[in-house]
Amino acid sequence: MKTERSLLDFCTDKNLYPVIDKVLSGERLTFEDGVKLFNTNDLLTLGTLANLKKEEKSGKYVYFVINRQINPTNICTLGCKFCAFATIDKNDPKAYEMTINEILEKAKYAVSQGASEVHIVGGLHPDWQFEDYLNIIKSLKENFPQLHIKAFTAVEIDYLSKLAELSYEETIVALKEAGLGSLPGGGAEIFSSRVRRIIAPEKIGWKKYLEIHKTAHKLGLKSTTTMLYGHVETIEERVDHILKIREAQDETGGFTCFIPLAFQPENNDLGKTEHTSGIDDLKTIAVSRLLLDNVPHIKSYWVMLGEKIAQIALNFGADDMDGTVMEEKIAHFAGAKSPTQQQKERLIRLIKEADKIPVERDTLYNHIKIYE
Repeated sequence: MKTERSLLDFCTDKNLYPVIDKVLSGERLTFEDGVKLFNTNDLLTLGTLANLKKEEKSGKYVYFVINRQINPTNICTLGCKFCAFATIDKNDPKAYEMTINEILEKAKYAVSQGASEVHIVGGLHPDWQFEDYLNIIKSLKENFPQLHIKAFTAVEIDYLSKLAELSYEETIVALKEAGLGSLPGGGAEIFSSRVRRIIAPEKIGWKKYLEIHKTAHKLGLKSTTTMLYGHVETIEERVDHILKIREAQDETGGFTCFIPLAFQPENNDLGKTEHTSGIDDLKTIAVSRLLLDNVPHIKSYWVMLGEKIAQIALNFGADDMDGTVMEEKIAHFAGAKSPTQQQKERLIRLIKEADKIPVERDTLYNHIKIYE
């Protein structure tokens, strides 16, 4: 096989030979394969393999969406050590909570810019009731019926179910009836119990996280899923996280996209001060593409990676750059150096410069416009 022979000739890490054989024959990779891929120094072979699998799924297409992120409040009951966005203290100078009218104004601006999606995540406000959260969805849907509302992480769904004294299924049904279109993937962090005890001891564990997403999938809602890497986790814990997502996807098929999130180290209580390296970012994108054979898309999230690494990642297995975002707060509170907003024209240029074809999409990856 010409492709296999050229890859083996090109490869500088003999430990990858069996993995290359598996990838080219379509055989599912194992935990041990994932660890090998993370540990290799042969970045070009890794990128070539990941790009090959990416092109099998989506060809030269790279997707983006015109969207806006809205964070209704940063007041939160959890107090996760890694988080620079939230505050427990309502009197903290950086604490805020939006009114419905303020949220609607942000959505109005997004629509004026051609947005098809609003992405809503925020703190677990100690004084808000389930009806307050429900009213955010209802008001947005009533005023902007054309918008797809992607809202509330699994962590928020768990909190809302407790507020409303409803099951996960009943909570999601109520939100869906109000206008919820899909779930974002935040709150996954790293599934390892060891890591969660260090960075977010009050947050729900991986079993509840996946239970909520699988419940949403069975109710007809799609969702994304994430992994926060580059803090206190090991390579083995990353691979375990990815494979747990693969197992859940085997069951429901409801994840549209996997989003590796590079840890932003500023203004938190974790004591980690260094950003992830570009090599680590590219490896994580590539290994995710190779292990997650059943998840359609891998996102190169420019907000956390920065434009340059996000663009290079389009040749390392990623086929999505997220979107315009318009007002990102969570990563920027933690020291992200990227812009808080991205212009559609610049996204198109970044994708074309990577020798890919930009495709404007909606939340569910339906094509809006292909920019040949």
